[in-house]
Amino acid sequence: MASEIPFVTFNNGQKFPTFGLGTWKSKPGQVGQAVKDAIDAGYRHIDCAHVYQNEKEIGEAITAKIKEGVVKREDLYITSKLWNTFHRPDLVEVGLKTTLTDLQLDYLDLYLIHWPQAYKEGGELFPADGDKGLYSDVSITDTWKAMEVVAEKGLTKSIGISNFNPEQVENILSIAKIKPVTNQIEVHPYLTQKKLREFCKSKGIVVTAYSPLGSPDRPWAKPGEPTIMDDPKLKEIAARYNKSTAQIAIRYQIENGNIVIPKSVTKSRIIENIKVFDFKLSPEDIEAIDALNKNDRVCALERDVSHKDYPFKAEF
Repeated sequence: MASEIPFVTFNNGQKFPTFGLGTWKSKPGQVGQAVKDAIDAGYRHIDCAHVYQNEKEIGEAITAKIKEGVVKREDLYITSKLWNTFHRPDLVEVGLKTTLTDLQLDYLDLYLIHWPQAYKEGGELFPADGDKGLYSDVSITDTWKAMEVVAEKGLTKSIGISNFNPEQVENILSIAKIKPVTNQIEVHPYLTQKKLREFCKSKGIVVTAYSPLGSPDRPWAKPGEPTIMDDPKLKEIAARYNKSTAQIAIRYQIENGNIVIPKSVTKSRIIENIKVFDFKLSPEDIEAIDALNKNDRVCALERDVSHKDYPFKAEF
């Protein structure tokens, strides 16, 4: 199955699989087995982050599969992300090396700035004084320059960004010696992000779609909220292709030229999610899915709306 996954070529020449396993919300005690099941099923791209607090278990799973001879390190494409409390330039390498230690790796294939907004350094992942978030005034361009240094040292093959709006992307490009290879953003049928996707592609930046299924297991989902998995139009399209609604939503991202990283810890769904390379959606079906857009953002991190670098003050 791994041989069926197409690759995209980043602006630095590195090739990267267009499909991978997301690990956001994958709980300790479950995530390691999910990674093992995914590698056995043919996944070669694993998307991680320090803030998910599960990288040690993921590292153990990767090491186990390498020791078993299922994969070699060079077969895998491992992404992680710099958390907001590590934006200060002298902490960027500290954050990356912490991740490398947890994942039991010598290098990453891709390292992203997780969010543009910086938090107070040290201590908790979400520093706060009561209900008020505690922020840092670090410039995102200074953080990017430190990202370039860790790339130049070979600690990561590629660097990129996540949750950045067009103005913030332009700010990075205006000072970059090394361009971001990807902007990882929330994209799904209820948040198609067409303008932002087109903007990124015009700059040679690949879009990576997170929460492509609308993150139905998010803890803050309200009872009765419409879900992508139950959408009548997606169900109708899925029935015609003899596929699941999840497979249609995943294939939709691939058809749009995005890298896609669906999350699951259920073995049967992990296997189902990768079976999206034996069919193509018609232009009419892609248009019908485009029409489902509601600008319905699942991951807004609204606690940061007062931060100077909060990225979602306007829709793009």
